[in-house]
Amino acid sequence: MVTGGAGFIGSNLVRALAEQPRISELVVVDDLSTGSLDNLLDAPARVLTGSVCDPDVLDDALPGAASVVHLGGLGSVPTSIEDPLRSHHANATGTVSVLEAVRRHGVPHVVVASSSSVYGSAPGLPRHEALRPMPVSPYAVSKLATETYTLAYAACFGIQVLPFRFFNVYGPRQDPGHAYAAVVPRFIAAALDGRPLTLHGDGRQTRDFTYVADVTDVIADAVVRRVGAADVVNLAFGTRTSLLELAAELEVVFGRPLELEHGPPQPGDVRDSQADCARLRELFPAVRPRSLRTGLRATVEWQAAARALSRV
Repeated sequence: MVTGGAGFIGSNLVRALAEQPRISELVVVDDLSTGSLDNLLDAPARVLTGSVCDPDVLDDALPGAASVVHLGGLGSVPTSIEDPLRSHHANATGTVSVLEAVRRHGVPHVVVASSSSVYGSAPGLPRHEALRPMPVSPYAVSKLATETYTLAYAACFGIQVLPFRFFNVYGPRQDPGHAYAAVVPRFIAAALDGRPLTLHGDGRQTRDFTYVADVTDVIADAVVRRVGAADVVNLAFGTRTSLLELAAELEVVFGRPLELEHGPPQPGDVRDSQADCARLRELFPAVRPRSLRTGLRATVEWQAAARALSRV
């Protein structure tokens, strides 16, 4: 069962799981607050529309489940600053609701999505999992609660868990249209429109961009092999790319110069982010991530095709 399975990462994951011969049935729970049923067209999954905070929905989804991947939640730092209670309810309370349903139904294995934002203002790069979290936004606090609750349930109730910290995931099916869209789809949409790419701040802030297919490959492998861990695991590969370098990579992909403009820094934004991936490599030694340019090219192709389809 995949929560948030109609969203960006979730819908890509459903397709990756469907390719696994050892998985016979897929169930998605999504309230469609940020996801879309269009993301699951032709995906072989039973879709339940509802909130992860609704026990009746979870009780419908979970009987017979061998594993749960909990991706559902609100993933925006600016949204959490505007409405901290909503962010906490979706991410922290939603996780407890899922874990309680897992406990009721005796599901033996849970993969949970946390975020690199929990590192916040912690000093030093790359960020390793033993660093003390220093979150600087309500969103980051809610994700720290997500992973901490998950580890506590493992300790108290014997559930095998795998909490991942995601780092700047990008790729096909990521929505460029909402007010707080992630930087990669926002840059691509601007380039396709012929508009300037807006950099918040000087553009030298760095990120560990992770292609969504690399993320779903790891999670699918974790589900099939039922991989667990006693602590959180960074799910990224130790790259460090500034937003100016990201724009330069997109110029190569588009084959033309792209205009840049600078705006004010965003509140709650982390200056630099890079994962230490040693723990990930120990658990998933076979994973081979795509290059940034390969991922950007596939993402541009998908977004251009989606635009063309929407005009038909």
